[in-house]
Amino acid sequence: MTRATGKSEAVYERLKGDIESLRLRPGARLSEVQLGEELGASRTPVREAIRRLAREGLVDFVPGEVARVAAISLGGVRALFEFRMLLEPEAVASVAGAGAADGRVLLPFGELLERLGEFDESFRALDAAAQARSYQEFYDIAEGFDRAVIAACRNPYLARTIGDLRSQTVRLRHLSHSGPRRMLTSLEEHRAMLKAITQGDAQAAEAACRHHLAQTLQALIDSLTGHDLAIGANVQVDVVR
Repeated sequence: MTRATGKSEAVYERLKGDIESLRLRPGARLSEVQLGEELGASRTPVREAIRRLAREGLVDFVPGEVARVAAISLGGVRALFEFRMLLEPEAVASVAGAGAADGRVLLPFGELLERLGEFDESFRALDAAAQARSYQEFYDIAEGFDRAVIAACRNPYLARTIGDLRSQTVRLRHLSHSGPRRMLTSLEEHRAMLKAITQGDAQAAEAACRHHLAQTLQALIDSLTGHDLAIGANVQVDVVR
């Protein structure tokens, strides 16, 4: 594999961030020429970045057309969460078990639990407009939790596989939190996972993770089928069950 240049890495990070945050919508065309002009890069680093994103499942190549941001389909979301259900509960359980044997493993999770409590208190005091602007802080905490689980997981294959799915899960996070109510529910689900891990309770951590994934999947189904978000025709809704 060719080592990424500094420019291609910068283009890759920019495009990946725009796709994950939905600033680049599902189905959006990715023209190498146009992106190069917008990002101040030649076509080569843009092409390299698009190919990396395609390998991660964030970009599709349509025959006879330019690349497009990968669609989000209900069938694809279900398949992803079925896979996550096999992986992530096992990972958080193993982390809780490791923490019961070595308290140092639990330090980042205790810090995240404290941050979550502080955010919860401040968030509830905001009006609706200010709450909408503060979502990113919660996303940062959730991101920190995911990364801490991957770092503390004792099975390197399990950790690597979960890490490889992160681009997909981060993009869907913006769809699953379609309003303050769901965001607060997700906050409580993360609190339950963090508490179980910090208490070294592997069984409770596994159960809390399964519950969180099931609730997140349902929120995504509601968003995709009920059009809770203004996501337009670029999101492919596949309602075959």
